[in-house]
Amino acid sequence: MTTLVPVLLAGGTGTRLWPTSRKSYPKQFVDLTGSGNSLFQSSLKRTEVLPEAAPWIIVTGEEYRFLVAQQANETEIKIGSILLEPVARNTAPAIALAAFEALKNHMSPKLLVQTADHYIQDLDAFAGIARESFESNAPFVLFGVKPTRPEIGYGYIECEAAETSTFLFKSFREKPDLTTAESYLDRGNYLWNSGMFMLDAEAYLEALQQFEPAMFETCQRAYQKASSDLDFKRVDSEAFSNSPSVSIDYAVMERLENLHVIPYRGDWSDIGAWDSVASLADQDAEGNVIQGDGVLLDSQNTFIRAESRLVTGIGLENLVVIETRDAVLIADATRTQSVKELVDALKSDDRKEATEHQRIYRPWGSYETLVLGERFQVKQIVVNPGASLSLQMHHHRAEHWVVVSGTAEVQVDDGIQMLTEDQSVYIPIGSKHRVTNRGKLALKLIEVQSGAYLGEDDIVRFDDFYGRS
Repeated sequence: MTTLVPVLLAGGTGTRLWPTSRKSYPKQFVDLTGSGNSLFQSSLKRTEVLPEAAPWIIVTGEEYRFLVAQQANETEIKIGSILLEPVARNTAPAIALAAFEALKNHMSPKLLVQTADHYIQDLDAFAGIARESFESNAPFVLFGVKPTRPEIGYGYIECEAAETSTFLFKSFREKPDLTTAESYLDRGNYLWNSGMFMLDAEAYLEALQQFEPAMFETCQRAYQKASSDLDFKRVDSEAFSNSPSVSIDYAVMERLENLHVIPYRGDWSDIGAWDSVASLADQDAEGNVIQGDGVLLDSQNTFIRAESRLVTGIGLENLVVIETRDAVLIADATRTQSVKELVDALKSDDRKEATEHQRIYRPWGSYETLVLGERFQVKQIVVNPGASLSLQMHHHRAEHWVVVSGTAEVQVDDGIQMLTEDQSVYIPIGSKHRVTNRGKLALKLIEVQSGAYLGEDDIVRFDDFYGRS
């Protein structure tokens, strides 16, 4: 019996949605649409209209494992496996790992492959194309989206004549300029490349072995040498790092004969740049979109996203303004695809804002620097329910913890005490210490550090629930 196995690729960094999306907390884990769910969570919930589907296989990067686990847990959607890539090697190797996992756990699996940055509201249309492709005799089916505009931010699929409800694949086309995109729209045989597929797992691995034998061998070895780590499966780093980095489009799809393409006519957006985010929101009479606390006067076709403070504008036209606590982006609305180049320039200048948020996420929660001065630092720390920091000590700084909300179980050396709101504890230099949240609500602390050196590398871990000691 053939099994429908949903696969979610969730390892991207979303550079074009900087400064909200950064490597430390990329776009797939952010609520960009105002739905109350991140893009990752919205992706997982699509299987609610596919009750026959097996539990998800998720492929993500090592650094995102706890974000994936936490956000998946919040959805209460059943997860079968979380596979961890030690390094990014594009989509073809990632899907190979998922195929090996599916074949281990299911009979004759077909993989419904998606990426975690797509936004789909019409779930009935999605379920329809998923079932149609699953029931097809074709081992490889691409989902091509019927274009509604000359879009320069998407790749395209050029199709041959239709065979009943499907087309035959002719070629992939990279993101075009506007004139070329307009010609694609006029011709009618070009579809947006959605990056969604239905693949027979065994057929995919056979094709990969034929077309990219080195990739097949390194992925197979990496999977065979995988180890379990809490709820994750960690593939072998050395083997996987040796895999070529190639997309599935070029490694396999374009080399196949009689590749089928099913046109998808439901709503779909690849949220790859800020103009895509703006297009999903309600506009006012002047074409403006405001997310967060923003006010515009005498402005047209302007998008404001205010994440931490009031943002105002007068006489603006065709602008994108994205505000975060430590960085602001102002761009011509027609240049949002160029944000990646801006981030590359920031990286060249060694600006940490290019990749890191002011709020840093950890397996146990998050921390955020509020004030940084000479020999002192003030942080806000949030500890998730049931979570605990590592048992640790510092050589160069003392700390003072004040509980803002929740209840903290605090260990300092051999002593353990319970602290509630407005209570505090002092941790001298060199003392072993740990805080645990035994409650059902988030624990919030204010941490005041003082000392000669306040860097995050001044941590000696003695015990850690997350394998970091």
